[in-house]
Amino acid sequence: MKISKLVSGEIVLPGGKKFKIKWDQHVPIIAVISLILIVGTAFSYNKIATLQGIVRQLAQEKDKNLKELEKISAELDELKNQDQIKRNEDLQKTIKNIESTYDKAVLVYDDLVELRTKSKDTGELEEDFAEALAKLSDRDYSGATDTLNSIAGQIFQEEQKIVSSFTIPDNTPQSNTPPGSGYSRQTVNVEGLGSYLVSLVAADISSTRVIVDTAADSDCTNDCPVLSLGEYVSRNGAYAGINGSYFCPASYASCAGKTNTFDLLVMNHKKTYFNSGNNVYSNNPAVVFGDGYVRFVSSASEWGRDTSPTGVLSNFPLLVFNGQVVFGGDDDPKKGSKGGRSFVADKEGKVYIGVVHSATVAESARVLQALGMRNAMNLDDGGSTALYSGGYKTGPGRNLPNVILFVGK
Repeated sequence: MKISKLVSGEIVLPGGKKFKIKWDQHVPIIAVISLILIVGTAFSYNKIATLQGIVRQLAQEKDKNLKELEKISAELDELKNQDQIKRNEDLQKTIKNIESTYDKAVLVYDDLVELRTKSKDTGELEEDFAEALAKLSDRDYSGATDTLNSIAGQIFQEEQKIVSSFTIPDNTPQSNTPPGSGYSRQTVNVEGLGSYLVSLVAADISSTRVIVDTAADSDCTNDCPVLSLGEYVSRNGAYAGINGSYFCPASYASCAGKTNTFDLLVMNHKKTYFNSGNNVYSNNPAVVFGDGYVRFVSSASEWGRDTSPTGVLSNFPLLVFNGQVVFGGDDDPKKGSKGGRSFVADKEGKVYIGVVHSATVAESARVLQALGMRNAMNLDDGGSTALYSGGYKTGPGRNLPNVILFVGK
């Protein structure tokens, strides 16, 4: 049972000390009862957190569906490790059924997480997903699969509704010329495709240090540190920034055991390389920022491990190279769906960071070519999309392990 409404009030402790409280609708009743018991028995103010702090901690707990997925994963691992697996065909069949249904559940859950970043109307889908997990726990594999397939279809339909409802504001200026400096939100016309809304920030490379910052100080394999884009901007005295490379968010069920990790090559402004070992022969593109220059390479292996730049970041795909579109689409449905597409690009001594709104990755490449960009590389998107220039222009999105920042010289 959960509290259905937001309730606020005041608790007076012995000695007259008062605490204001706000119960979040996601805090379970049992947690509230436990909290009251703690307050009623512990009066050493130097040893306990304030009520507000405790409530915030409770509110940050993972949602129940993700917890249930983790529980099923643990049970599956336990079954796999039993000696019976070597001789019991029925057990092997059970494991196969659980594994295939669980894998489907993980994929659907991750898509549901992304939908949450775009729509507030996911309540029924969340309930249906909980029902699917209950069927999986009861070994009703067929029923669980049918429910999961239904949820996947509904997610797709909701995504299509969001795409079709997107419109460019009437007062948005139309221009295929990027700004010479600062922030701009403009409509860009692409021959054969139509009009696209683009938010972007320009920086002159002669007066701006473009740096890469990371929350971690060294390679990390699980539970890696992350920060909001705004926190990165603040701690570096930057005036603009954007989200960085693909990573495995803690909110994804598929990222259990490797939360907030990223596999691609990154060098931060402290000259620390990340994932160097598994990117020695990397064919993924990269952008290299230095004092007064920016360079795009089609393969990160071309750069080596020079520490003279102010930042190196690899991601994919490369969108525009030497003025030509080099990505026209592939078989990845995520790249082929409409959404906000973060990018980093350059043109005539300027570096650009920005977002092409409601576009596929291939469409964003055409948009950036129409803007006259010489080179452009795709960055992470979805719930990670964030653009900052004197405040959030897009986002803030989820917390990030690495970012690209503009810092005045």
